Amino acid sequence: MRISRIEALPIRIPLKPERRMISALGKHDVSEFTLVVVHTDDGLFGLGEATVTPRWSGETARGAQTLIEHVFTPVLLGCDPCDIEAIDARLDAVAVDNWFAKAAIEMACWDLAGKAANKPVYELLGGACRPLTIRNRFSLGAYTTEVIQPRAVALVAAGFDTLKVKVGTDPVADVVRVRAVREVIGPNIKLTIDANGGWNEAQALDCLAKLADCNLTLVEQPLPRGNYSGLKRLRERTGQKILADESCFDEVEARELIEQGCCDAISLYPGKQGGIRRSIRIANLAAEHQIPCSIGSNLEWDVGAAAMLHFIVATPNMQVELYPGDCLGPFYHEVSLAKNPLHISGPFTTINSGPGLGIELDFDVVEKHRIR
Repeated sequence: MRISRIEALPIRIPLKPERRMISALGKHDVSEFTLVVVHTDDGLFGLGEATVTPRWSGETARGAQTLIEHVFTPVLLGCDPCDIEAIDARLDAVAVDNWFAKAAIEMACWDLAGKAANKPVYELLGGACRPLTIRNRFSLGAYTTEVIQPRAVALVAAGFDTLKVKVGTDPVADVVRVRAVREVIGPNIKLTIDANGGWNEAQALDCLAKLADCNLTLVEQPLPRGNYSGLKRLRERTGQKILADESCFDEVEARELIEQGCCDAISLYPGKQGGIRRSIRIANLAAEHQIPCSIGSNLEWDVGAAAMLHFIVATPNMQVELYPGDCLGPFYHEVSLAKNPLHISGPFTTINSGPGLGIELDFDVVEKHRIR
């Protein structure tokens, strides 16, 4: 089985009005991602998804399409898609970073490998170490008190036991928002916050002091990426548990976080890490240093979310039981590209049965939403 052709399809799907996200990075009303289809000479094809957001990773749907078509495809034609390490090496040899575009290629190769072996991807990764249904937290945007309080109450009623609130916008409004959520959900629901790197060190110290009685489980990416010394100081001065996300794209950054004592947990997901294989390497590295990992999200569609689920189910140090993550991306969008969408019920998302990633595309829907 050899790679014969690669398609990169930019697609645009709006979010449901009530799920549109507001964070330190601005508003996310519409997802413009790139769907990847890797074909082989024996008629099989695998699916991948580049969940690109220019304000977050610096990648765009059109940029990923161009890179995949003109830079990645020439070095991958004729390769064995099941040799994931060799595929990764070829991608790294022709482009630095561009993690989401690389991840889309790698996801599709895992999908192909599973289909060829007639096994789900998690079995190729060593088998399931936890149930195939994952409990998630829910991320609430930087909404006003009038909007966020009833939404928080409804989410708790729907079964969510962990909520995440976006901060990193205006520090005064951030504190008001978090306190408003804690007020209506009571003391027993876990509450985390995510600044997306939107605070400076002084703002983070002030806000966390004012939120000290809110019993925060985790403080996610309070400072901009790259500020390792600031994260270390903030962790030591506040005693809050720090979850690193934007600070960790690759293994070099993971080692820096761990060796400098910057965080208590790391957020991983295949898109950000450049694929499932690299994500597992970082999770295993963190495990060696007793650092638990959880899963983040770029509001993936079904293909990207499926890759996340297979990674979680097969990786012991993806401790979603301790720190629930986000595998709810398809639920945020108005339509699904899948004939068999992932089953999402309240806080739970379940892996589809079937080989590979377990997702079948509805190509009519794909064509309808393609960016021309």
